[in-house]
Amino acid sequence: MTILCYHAVQPGWSSPMTMTPQAFAEQCAWLARRRTVLPLQQAVDRLDRSGRLPRGMAALTFDDGFVSVYDNALSHLVTHRLPATVFLVAQTLTAAGQRVDWVDDPPDQDLVTLSVDQVHEMQAAGVSFESHSYAHTDLTTLSFEDCVRDLRESRELLESLLGHPVRLLAYPRGRHNEDVRAAARQAGYSHAFTLPESREPVGPYAVPRVGLYQGNGLAELRVKSARSYLPLRTGRAYEMVRRARRTTGVA
Repeated sequence: MTILCYHAVQPGWSSPMTMTPQAFAEQCAWLARRRTVLPLQQAVDRLDRSGRLPRGMAALTFDDGFVSVYDNALSHLVTHRLPATVFLVAQTLTAAGQRVDWVDDPPDQDLVTLSVDQVHEMQAAGVSFESHSYAHTDLTTLSFEDCVRDLRESRELLESLLGHPVRLLAYPRGRHNEDVRAAARQAGYSHAFTLPESREPVGPYAVPRVGLYQGNGLAELRVKSARSYLPLRTGRAYEMVRRARRTTGVA
């Protein structure tokens, strides 16, 4: 797979969802040297039937819209001129806001999401924003009508804030089924992204990504950003990582 998914870039939190700023900086430098990183909207136009980009290409995404992306990732993206897309939980940007209640292992301090002003500042710096649903609900638990309503409300709110069409969706926790995919299409999205943990269909409304997590270094990045990487072939994936770690400089 070649569409990469990050979440938080936050020190002092042991969750798999986060990465230290130093590790992220090293990964940005490596990607700038070793991959052609495309804006996500351009990337979806280059996907083949298996949901992969051509060899040597990648795209960067962030789920949830945590403020740590603004605090600890933006400067590295700008320095290395790497395009990235952040998938926002729309309700967090409303006047009432939304507490981050979807994280299983939160840090001691409250998790904070981006403000509207920070989103606009990141937009000006070249970061793109798309939808991560309205309220980060497991969409597979909703009725079809409620799912369409959630996804449409997210798209419409974000379009009003961002000033451009919102056509890309990342499913919360990567969870989807046939009804959720149909709801995404009916709600006005052109593509939706997953995080597969088991065999699942691939298509415009099930575009696979691969997660980068706590403890993943340059060896893991090299393997996960390779066109040939398939996370479900675990034995082969582990062997690819071992070989990458033996390579001097993780080239």
